[in-house]
Amino acid sequence: MKVAIGSDHGGYELKNKVVKFLKEEGYAIEDFGTHSKETCDYPMIGFEVAKTVSEGRVERGILICKTGVGMAIIANKLHGVRAAACYDIDMAKSSREHNDCNVIVLAANYSDFKKSKEMLKIWLKTGFLGERHARRVKQIKDIESKLHKNHTLH
Repeated sequence: MKVAIGSDHGGYELKNKVVKFLKEEGYAIEDFGTHSKETCDYPMIGFEVAKTVSEGRVERGILICKTGVGMAIIANKLHGVRAAACYDIDMAKSSREHNDCNVIVLAANYSDFKKSKEMLKIWLKTGFLGERHARRVKQIKDIESKLHKNHTLH
């Protein structure tokens, strides 16, 4: 599975550990930075990761910032992206089973590497349950299609 990843400076150290772990697990990783602890702005990094998911160039995306909030906001602006900020294993699993989320957002201030690794193991291997959840995800997609019908990203 090909996975895009990105973080701001607040998630830089966790991102590097996650990248190493995922490569050891056999995932193909596309790293969009940041590549240092220097202060940076998260929106363009979150956008680039979400864009690769939206365009189907990768199957999943991982974003990391201090709280998970900012990255989730930017990622959910892109067509076809369902990003969830997850703070524990149950949330990570549910985001896949119930919402077919294709981007997980980790909060470096709330999840250490061990916890993040466990969430990612579950999130990357969990499938979408479908059934009543498929109806709800379809409703999200329909609303999104109406909203994005006349808007394109350049």
